[in-house]
Amino acid sequence: MPRVSAAHTAESAITALSRKLDVAANNIANVNTDEFKKSRTIFQTNDVPGVSVTIDRVDTPGTMQPDGVESSNVDLAEEFASLIITQRSQTANATVIETDQEMRQSLIDILA
Repeated sequence: MPRVSAAHTAESAITALSRKLDVAANNIANVNTDEFKKSRTIFQTNDVPGVSVTIDRVDTPGTMQPDGVESSNVDLAEEFASLIITQRSQTANATVIETDQEMRQSLIDILA
């Protein structure tokens, strides 16, 4: 297996989390769109260390309105909780990248 740095894995996670933010933004933007079905991101690990994303549509029904039209199935509380977790995950992965760079710089300083 090829040697992959922690920074590479963290960069992969940041890219995946950015896709998750895009999906959440689309869900939130369509919260009032009749018959809209929300999407969810599913993270998967790769053979080479890193993270990939699959986006799935969630087909659970929304609530029926008096006029017989189904509302969207987006739950704003769920979306905002997911955004908080995603933001914290982005911060953690950015810290991994910063730490990796600091460690590499320290090694260069020691060897110089």
